[in-house]
Amino acid sequence: MEAFVKHTGLVYPLNRSNIDTDQIIPKQFLKRIERKGFGKFLFYNWRYDDDGNLREDFSLNYPEYEGASIMVAGENFGCGSSREHAPWAIQDYGFRVVIAPSFADIFYSNCFKNGILPVPLAEEEVQQLMEHAEKEQYHITVDLESQEVYAEDGWSASFEVSEYHKNMLLNGWDEIAVTLTYDDAIAAFEQKRS
Repeated sequence: MEAFVKHTGLVYPLNRSNIDTDQIIPKQFLKRIERKGFGKFLFYNWRYDDDGNLREDFSLNYPEYEGASIMVAGENFGCGSSREHAPWAIQDYGFRVVIAPSFADIFYSNCFKNGILPVPLAEEEVQQLMEHAEKEQYHITVDLESQEVYAEDGWSASFEVSEYHKNMLLNGWDEIAVTLTYDDAIAAFEQKRS
């Protein structure tokens, strides 16, 4: 997994609340056996019409958000089922950070396991970001070490993250990699046991 220390990117504002995992990645696309290739199906029912053509009225299809790597959304992001495919689709599309007032617990945990930083900010701070990003192309920096989000115009906010999740992302570890950090202790235990 790619380590996350600091990321600067274009903000994509998705001004909706209670976005569930079936909206993030609809069930008909869950047949793949690898983690790659889900990005093209991200928000499929919102991005495409019934004939599979891009909708002109959905903001992620607007040219000004092309290449966005930071998504800002409403509260309760990632609710619904526990499918890990949702963060896979978000990451595969190119997003490294999702900022929202609140996240569904399982989705929040799955983000860290897949190299995405979910950043909970106060509703007022999220609304400020939305307003900036809806008016113009808005770039911000998300610094995991200092737990800050900031922009060149002086806007800033701080966020909380557990030490466990922070260390996982800073080191680019998934749960298997964390286990492997104890490789010597495991080998010593096995040596004694036999």
